[in-house]
Amino acid sequence: MQFLKTLFWALLIGLGLAFAYNNWVPVDIHLWGGLIAEVNLPLLLLVMFLIGFVPMLLAYHAVRWRLRQRLANAERALNDLRTAQAAPAPVAPAVVEPAHPAPPARSEPRDGSLFDTSSKDDA
Repeated sequence: MQFLKTLFWALLIGLGLAFAYNNWVPVDIHLWGGLIAEVNLPLLLLVMFLIGFVPMLLAYHAVRWRLRQRLANAERALNDLRTAQAAPAPVAPAVVEPAHPAPPARSEPRDGSLFDTSSKDDA
């Protein structure tokens, strides 16, 4: 795979050099105020390519840097949450009360009345 990559770049550079050699003619560029600049065509194309490429490259690197910062912040927050969950707060030991016997249950009559009607005064 590395060989194909090297071959691709060698062919691309060879085509660029062949283009520059065959088109090495001066080009007149009419500037403001009646000025005329004579520039070789390959140099003009290279400068125009760089004028378009460099700002986009800088924008790409700025976005990439910003995304890396956001990723680092998110990973840091995730690690903080993981450490907070991994080390829970120490639990205080529960205070154990001694068991007291339950109070005796109050017996209610079966008929559902709350008052004791078994001992009536007949006097």
